[in-house]
Amino acid sequence: MGFLSKVSELCGRARIHEKLKKHKQLQTVEIKVKMDCEGCVRNVKKSVEGMKGVINVEADPKQSKLTVTGCVDPDEVLQRVRQRTGKKADFWPYIPYDVVDHPYAPGVYDQKAPPGYVRNVLEDPEAAALARASPIEVRYTTAFSDDNPNACVVM
Repeated sequence: MGFLSKVSELCGRARIHEKLKKHKQLQTVEIKVKMDCEGCVRNVKKSVEGMKGVINVEADPKQSKLTVTGCVDPDEVLQRVRQRTGKKADFWPYIPYDVVDHPYAPGVYDQKAPPGYVRNVLEDPEAAALARASPIEVRYTTAFSDDNPNACVVM
């Protein structure tokens, strides 16, 4: 083996490594888009079905939710929906209320949310600060807790 064969072998490995880096991971992107009729649903689905890397597209018009599964960039999917449909689209801002510590704290509860969902405060630092319990609240709520061995017992 000569010097040139070693260099070409190293260059080949570098190209393979670059190709592996370029591949995007499989992920699910959820987008909130208002869909009034079956035509809107069809247009929204058709706008992202042609994207490279898309595996599955589901639309739920009752929740105004578009779910795209595949090896895609979330920002590209959002831009494509906005551009092709001309509709206002945002990332899905809701999560199940079981995930949030205080689902009805100010800034978390949203009347526009579908049943069983609340606004995602994990991404919004202002709303997250409002949703956290203060140390005084925690002290009062644990004073009568069954889990606290030093708690008061009221009969």
